[in-house]
Amino acid sequence: MDLPNVHRRLEESKDAMASFLMGILRIPAIGPANGGDGEMARADHLMGFLDGFDDVRRFDVLDKAHDGVLRPNILARKTGRKPGTVWIVSHTDTVTPGDLSEWRTPPFEPTYRDGTVYGLGAEDNGQAIVSSFFAAKQFLSEELNGMSLGLALVADEETTSAMGIQWLIERGHFSEDDLIIVPDWGTTDGTLVEVAEKHLLWVKITVRGKQTHGSTPHRGLNAFAAGAPIVDGLHRALKERYPGTDDMFVPPASTFEPTRALETVGNVNTIPGTFTFWMDCRILPCYDARQVLGFIKEWVAATGADAEVAVEQRTVSGKPSSVDTDHYRALESAVEDVIGERPKAVGIGGGTCANFFRLAGMDAYVWQSGGGTLHQPNECLPMDIAVRDAKVFASLFHKLCLS
Repeated sequence: MDLPNVHRRLEESKDAMASFLMGILRIPAIGPANGGDGEMARADHLMGFLDGFDDVRRFDVLDKAHDGVLRPNILARKTGRKPGTVWIVSHTDTVTPGDLSEWRTPPFEPTYRDGTVYGLGAEDNGQAIVSSFFAAKQFLSEELNGMSLGLALVADEETTSAMGIQWLIERGHFSEDDLIIVPDWGTTDGTLVEVAEKHLLWVKITVRGKQTHGSTPHRGLNAFAAGAPIVDGLHRALKERYPGTDDMFVPPASTFEPTRALETVGNVNTIPGTFTFWMDCRILPCYDARQVLGFIKEWVAATGADAEVAVEQRTVSGKPSSVDTDHYRALESAVEDVIGERPKAVGIGGGTCANFFRLAGMDAYVWQSGGGTLHQPNECLPMDIAVRDAKVFASLFHKLCLS
C-alpha cells in the first residue's frame, strides 16, 4: 500500500468527513451527571460504521448513580499478525453547551461553513472520532502483517471515566504490547505530544447560613455573603501555598480555579441559607494531592464559617509515559511525516484517558493538532485539521500494522 495515495484519498474525503461528523453531533451525548441521557444513541449510530473490522465488541456498563442508564463502550479491531494493537482512544460524551445565547448556530444542529463544522463536541471529541475512523478505513481491506489496528470509543470521559476507560482497563482489554494514542489535547501546529498529567482534584464547598426575608437580614445569616470571601481567599491561598513550577508542563504551575456555583435562591428578596461552589485544582506531581485537600479543609475551617468540604473527583497522576521506546519513535516519525517537524514531549493540566493507562503501568500518548474551542460556545473543527490528523494516524498504521 502506497502511503502518498492513502494521504491523497484522505485529502479527497474532506466533505465526507464533515458529513460523518455532523451525523454524530446531531445526536446529544451528555452524561447523566450533567443532566443528559448519556451516550447510548450516539453509540448505536457509530455501530453502523464498523463494517470491515474483524472483531467488534460493545460493553454497556450500568451507571449505578443513575437508575437504568447504561454507558456504552465500543472496541473495534482489525487483527494483525504481530503482538499488540495500535489503539486510537476517543470518547463519545460531551459537556453541556452552556449559555445558548452565546452560540451563533444551534449546538445540536451542526453547520458546515467555509470548510469548518460548528457544533457541540466538534473538537471534543468529534475530531478524534472522525480522524481515526477515516484513517482506519484505509486499511480495513488490507492484510496486516504487523500489529493489530484498533479504535476504542468510550463513555464517561467528561466526568469520572469509571464507566468508560477505567472499566475497560480493569478488565484487561489492553496490554503492555499495545500502543495507546489518545487524541484529546493538542496544539495548533501539532508539535507537542502529552506524556504526563497533573493530579486532578475537584472539591465542592457548601457554606451554610440561615434563610430569611431580604428586608430582615438581621434575622438570618447570609450564606452567599459568608461564602464570597471564601471563594476569593481560597483561590489566593492555594496559589501562595503551592507556588512551584515545572517547565515540562503547560502551564508550568499548579492551577486552582473556582469554576461553578449553585443558584442560591430563585428570587432577589430572600437571604440565602446555603451557598455551594466548586474548585477545579490541577496539581503538579511534586505535590501530594491529599495534602492539598487537607490544606483546603484546614483553611476553610479557620474562616469560622459553617462550611463543608467534599471531594467531587480526585485522580492521581501516573508515571510519565516513556519517550525511549520504538512505539513513541513511530509516533514521532508519523507526526514528522505529515507536519514536517518532530514533536516535543510535554505534560499538561488537563485530564485524559491516557492517565488511567499510566496508572495501570502502560504508556499512553496524547496527540492531535489544532484545538482551542473545546468547552466553549461555537465549538468547531476545521476539516483541514481533521484531514491532517487522519494522515498522521494513517502514517502510524502504515509503519506499525502493515509489516
